[in-house]
Amino acid sequence: MFVTAYLAFIVLVGLVVALEITARRLASSQTTQTAVANPAFRRFQNLFLKVYLLALWADWLQGPYLYKLYRHYNFLESQIAILYVCGLGSSVLFSPVAGWLPQFLGRRQTCVLFCVAYSICCLTKLSQEYFMLILGRVLGGLSTSLLTTTFESWYVHGHIEVNDFPKEWIPVTFSKVANWNHGLAVAAGLVANLFAEWLGLGPVAPFLLAIPSLAVCAWFVIFEWGRENSEGSHGDKNGPLLNPFNAAKLQTTARARFWRSCLDGLRCLLSDRRVMLLGGVQALFESVLYIFVFLWTPVLDPHGPPLGIVFSSLMAASMAGSTLFRLATSPPYRLQPGHLLCLAVLLAFFSFFMLTFSTVPGQPRPRESLLAFLLLELACGLYFPAVSFLQGRVIPVERRAVVLAWFRLPLHLLACLGLLALHGEVSGTGAGEAGSGTRHMFIGCATMMLAALLAVVSLFTVGRNDADLRLEGTRLEGELEI
Repeated sequence: MFVTAYLAFIVLVGLVVALEITARRLASSQTTQTAVANPAFRRFQNLFLKVYLLALWADWLQGPYLYKLYRHYNFLESQIAILYVCGLGSSVLFSPVAGWLPQFLGRRQTCVLFCVAYSICCLTKLSQEYFMLILGRVLGGLSTSLLTTTFESWYVHGHIEVNDFPKEWIPVTFSKVANWNHGLAVAAGLVANLFAEWLGLGPVAPFLLAIPSLAVCAWFVIFEWGRENSEGSHGDKNGPLLNPFNAAKLQTTARARFWRSCLDGLRCLLSDRRVMLLGGVQALFESVLYIFVFLWTPVLDPHGPPLGIVFSSLMAASMAGSTLFRLATSPPYRLQPGHLLCLAVLLAFFSFFMLTFSTVPGQPRPRESLLAFLLLELACGLYFPAVSFLQGRVIPVERRAVVLAWFRLPLHLLACLGLLALHGEVSGTGAGEAGSGTRHMFIGCATMMLAALLAVVSLFTVGRNDADLRLEGTRLEGELEI
C-alpha cells in the first residue's frame, strides 16, 4: 500500500496537470480579462485572497490525521464516531449564528473570532481528555461555519458597497479561490505527511502547524483589511456595541429579519419542485460524504499507507473532476451540468458498491478500496460545480443563503444518524466483528446514492424543457436547429 499510494499520487498529479493545461487553452472569458486588467480590482482581490487562502490552508492541514490522532490516543471507533457527531451537530447549531455574527460584531471582528476559535480547537488536540476533545470538535464546528460565510461576506460587501465593482466580477474571484483551494488541499496532505511521518512528530503535528497560519491570517485581518464603512447592519460607524439602545434595537430587528428570511426560504423550497429535488440530491450526496470522511482512514490505515499522501491523492482526484467539469461544459463540448450531476451520482454509487465488496470482514482488499475512494473524490469534483450551477439557476439570489441552510439541516441529520448507527453497531460487536459495521455502513451509503440518482432522474423529468437548467446557447429537447 505504501508504493500504491505514491504511485496513485504521481499518476493523479500528472492527470491534473494535463487537464488543467487543456482547460486553460480552451478558456476565454471577456469578463475575466476586463476584471484582471483593472488594477484597483486586482489589489482588492489579492488583499482578500492572501487572507482567505491562509484560513483555508489551516483548515486543510487538519484533514489527513484527525481520525489517526484519536486512534493514537487509544479511543475506540465508537468513541471517535461520537466526536465526529459533536462536530457535525456543532455546525448545525452554529450555522444561524455564523450568519448573524457579522451583522452584530462586524465582518472583520468575526474573521478574527474564527482565527481565535480555530486556534483553540487545534490546541485542544494536545489533550488526551475526552471532554477537551469534544470541546475542540464544538469549536471546530463553529469555526467551519464562520469560514464558509464570514470571509465571503466581507469580500462581497467590499466588492459592491465599498469599491463599487461590477457584480459580474465576483465569480472571477471565487473561481480563483476554487482553483487555489484544490491546490492547497493537495499540498496540505504532503506537508502534513512530512511533519507527521517523515519527521516523526506524530499525528498532532499538522494541527499545531495550523496555528501559525491562523495567527498570520488574524494579523492581516487586523492590520491590512480596512475598517468597514458599517460595522453593524444599521450603518452606525461607531458600531452597535457602543450604544445600548441601538444594540437592543439591532438585535430585535436582526431576529425579526432572520425568522422572516427563514420562512421565505422554506416557502421557496416547498413551492418549487425543482428546488425540493435538488435539495434532496444535496442532502443525500453530501451526508454520505461526511460518513466517507470518517471511514476512509480506518479502512486504509491498518494496511500502512502514508495517510498524508493518500489525502493528497484524494484531493488531486477531486481536482481532476472539477477540471473535467470545466472542460465538459466549455464551448467545444457543451455537456449539460445536469447530465454531469447524474454522472457524478452514478460514479459515487459505483464507488460505494465497490466498497461493499472490498471491505468484507477477514478479506479486506485495500487497493480496491483506495480506487473506490479515488473514484468517489472524482465524482465530488464533478458534483460540486454541477450542483452549484443548478442552484444558481433555480434558487433566487436573495433567498439562496437561507434555502441552502434548509438543505443543510437534513444533510447533517442524515450524517449524524449514520455515524450514530455505526457507533451503536461497533459498540455492540466484538473486536473481531467490528469490520462488519463499516461494510454495513457502505451498503447504506450505496442505498442513499441510489436514492440520490432517482432524485436526479426526477429532476430531469421535471425540467426536461426548462431553459433554466441548461447552459446558455444550447437547444431544448424538441427544438429544431435553424
